[in-house]
Amino acid sequence: MIGGMTGAVMDGVAHTLLRILPYVAGMGVLFASLSWFSPCNEGKPWWRKRGLVTDLCYWFIVPVFTRYGRIGFTVLPAVYLMGINTPQGLLAYFEHGHGVIAHLPFWVQVVLYLVTTEFALYWIHRGFHRARLWKYHAVHHSTEDLEWISAARFHPINLLLGAVLVDVVALLAGFSPDIFFFIGPFDTLTSGWVHANLNWTLGPFKYVFAGPVFHRWHHDRDALGRNFASTFSLFDVMFGTFYMPQGELPKNYGLKEDDMPQSFGWQLLYPLLD
Repeated sequence: MIGGMTGAVMDGVAHTLLRILPYVAGMGVLFASLSWFSPCNEGKPWWRKRGLVTDLCYWFIVPVFTRYGRIGFTVLPAVYLMGINTPQGLLAYFEHGHGVIAHLPFWVQVVLYLVTTEFALYWIHRGFHRARLWKYHAVHHSTEDLEWISAARFHPINLLLGAVLVDVVALLAGFSPDIFFFIGPFDTLTSGWVHANLNWTLGPFKYVFAGPVFHRWHHDRDALGRNFASTFSLFDVMFGTFYMPQGELPKNYGLKEDDMPQSFGWQLLYPLLD
């Protein structure tokens, strides 16, 4: 039994890593090409950035943790709150969603998921900029050479209380897991895009959708506390946190405090020891 569980876990790890690799390779080529023609900040290419090894560790190690965190926090409420205690029962309950939401057309579920989770993540993101949670989120802001590959630099606690939490709530609310076949690639690609070294402001659409300049202002250490949305900048417009000064581009990335370690392992420990 233990051998079977170990094999299943290893299969899950391999599946996660193999799924991520094409995205990393593809975005590496795509954003290197685009930033060659329209960079937000002139300088060295992304593969020569400071902290590259640390960023790669986040891309290939943390997703394994969040995969099983998402599974665990989805299964536990079903077991203890709903009394579903067999693998077959859990599979049947979550396989295609449940309740009213599961009966909505697939595209309606996708749109509803995007809007509701983005609203929740906007406020969660704002919460992580407050004193009690900032030490975890500061890991994401620690990179001084902001590039698409910086997108995965999140402390596991930040992910558990953010993206993993909203996904678990969505599944428990009845959304079909099938939407993640679309949402997963969408989140990965858009996250890389908004962190990319591109001078794209999106023109009038900047008030609706998050773009590279919009989010890079969020990482500018002189403009912290602005532009919290990851997909729909409309929420920043609605709640007074939108910031994109005309004719200016962000350039000062990283933390005002200088005590953040640069290695992957120490960054994981830093908030816990602080």
